[in-house]
This record gives sequence, C-alpha cells and structure tokens, in this order.
Amino acid sequence: MKCPFCDYYETKVVDSRPTDEGQAIRRRRECISCKKRFTTYEKIEEIPLVVVKKDGTRQPYNRSKLLNGIIRACEKRPVSINTMEKVVNDIEKVLYNLMEKEVTTKDIGEMVMNKLKNIDEVAYVRFASVYRQFKDINTFMDELKKLLDEK
Repeated sequence: MKCPFCDYYETKVVDSRPTDEGQAIRRRRECISCKKRFTTYEKIEEIPLVVVKKDGTRQPYNRSKLLNGIIRACEKRPVSINTMEKVVNDIEKVLYNLMEKEVTTKDIGEMVMNKLKNIDEVAYVRFASVYRQFKDINTFMDELKKLLDEK
C-alpha cells in the first residue's frame, strides 16, 4: 500500500478490525519511511448487478427500491423493519450467488413473494397485486385461492 503522505511503497499493518457487520475490514497502517499512520478499508468487490425490466430496459440494481416495495406491502402490518431488511439481505445473497450480471424483475418479484408468503399473507397479497398487475377481481381471487389451497 502506497503511503498517501510520502508515496513510499512499504507500509505495515498496525491494527485490523471488522466493520459494517463483518462486510469490511478497517486497517490502521504505518509508513515504513515517514512513520505517519493512515487508515484503509478492505471489502469484497461485488459484481455490479443490472436489473432487466418487463419492457426490456436495464438499470442498475437498487437495494432501496426493493426495500421500499416491501415496506409498502407491509404497511400497517405487524412486520418489523428488521424482518423486511432480512428479506432484502436474503434476496441479495441469492442474487449475488447466482454470479449473473443481469437479473429480471420477474425473478426478483418471485423471490419477494416467496419470502412474504411465509411472513405475512396480507403483505404477500398486496405485493402480488402490484407485481402481477391483477386486471380484475377474478385474477385476484385466483391468487387468494392458491394461497388458501397451500394451507
């Protein structure tokens, strides 16, 4: 690691500790030449993920969009924000483990619905109604019947 003060190429690690719930490591370094200390952060390089929408357009994956959709579905329901964030974390793990650069909104939507089905049925139906764009009451009832049949 190059020293930011004197540009010398040798430094030693004085202290290391995890940050961000183990997602990164903070390292205190000391320059061998000038003896000044500085901090670096080391974290896993993530593959940039692109979401392919229904109309074929592509946009960068946005965690907050996913979380906001789940929050909207769980509004006024007994689902904690920690539970909602865990759903997003679980989905992100699956997405990044696929090792694909592109993922469809259909795949993400199905993952969310599978998670919500086990957490809160009302939130599941709310999310499904927006995600599946129910055209009329019959398609809505069909989804409810599927849910009841699974019980």
